[in-house]
Amino acid sequence: MKGDLFSSDHVVQPAVAPGMSVENAKCLRYVVNGDMLARQGAMVAYRGNLQFERKGQGVGGMLKRAVTGEGLPLMTVRGQGEAWFAHEAQNCFVVEVEPGDLFTVNGRNVLCFDSTLRYDIKTVKGSGIAGGGLFNSVFSGHGRLGLVCQGDPLVIPVSSQQPVFVDTDAVVGWSAHLTTSLHRSQSMGSMLRGGSGEVVQLRLDGEGFVVVRPSEQKPQQEH
Repeated sequence: MKGDLFSSDHVVQPAVAPGMSVENAKCLRYVVNGDMLARQGAMVAYRGNLQFERKGQGVGGMLKRAVTGEGLPLMTVRGQGEAWFAHEAQNCFVVEVEPGDLFTVNGRNVLCFDSTLRYDIKTVKGSGIAGGGLFNSVFSGHGRLGLVCQGDPLVIPVSSQQPVFVDTDAVVGWSAHLTTSLHRSQSMGSMLRGGSGEVVQLRLDGEGFVVVRPSEQKPQQEH
């Protein structure tokens, strides 16, 4: 059988290293020898001897997800083999988390990660209950984190001299040492007259970076 479908651009090549790697712009490959964690339902193919087990969030995590509609529903993948992960054909990226790093990420953007990473679901400081309920996953430790994003993300540096303001529906994540607060960019009078549609943003102060997707469209609720 012949055709462009069977070119080297599409046919999977043998793995060259264990762990996580980029298969293509829309998919990550993970060579499993032990265990790793992934978003529930994100596995699109696998080979080898692998088991997939749903991972509970605990009572606190379940409550936060119920209140906010956000969360990080996970599964543990165990055994020896290869698995491919993707989500709604979104673009995939790999972040190397090193000791001392803290990276906070919206749960909707997490695809998979090494079991050597630690994570905790925390309230975004300064957000209160506004902005749809801002609960993000904070990653630390040492390992690789696979992310998805609608389109090509923007990585914007944040400095102490110049804070950055981002739409709460567009933010993917940021370096967790930044200080966060909610910022209202319209006066009450402007809002009553119709306004610009840009009412509240997340303000980030300090030294670090913020990652933003080029879309303000709210994702569909996951079931």
